[in-house]
Amino acid sequence: MPFGDLGFGELLVVAVLALFVFGPERLPSVAADAAKMLRNLRKTLKGLTDDLKTELGPEVGDLDLASLHPKTFVRKHLLEDDPDDVPGPPRQRALASGESAPWDPETT
Repeated sequence: MPFGDLGFGELLVVAVLALFVFGPERLPSVAADAAKMLRNLRKTLKGLTDDLKTELGPEVGDLDLASLHPKTFVRKHLLEDDPDDVPGPPRQRALASGESAPWDPETT
């Protein structure tokens, strides 16, 4: 979502406030300048990301920079349970009816 948690009401208030601050004559040019600035910023960030991936080499060429965001990193590595990393004995299947338990002759 490009506007975060802003709803329709908040966007309407911002639009009316912008109309009062910039006036009806300057508002279209200010909006066009803001859109142009956002396009240039996105283009620059895309170029920086591509340059970073190129400079780091092919082994990290598929690096997802969004996964390195602190919130995503903490959520992935600290808050989510990975079933392969759960400590404890390996999981075993239940015995079928009439099946005897496994026995190791080397144990005493």
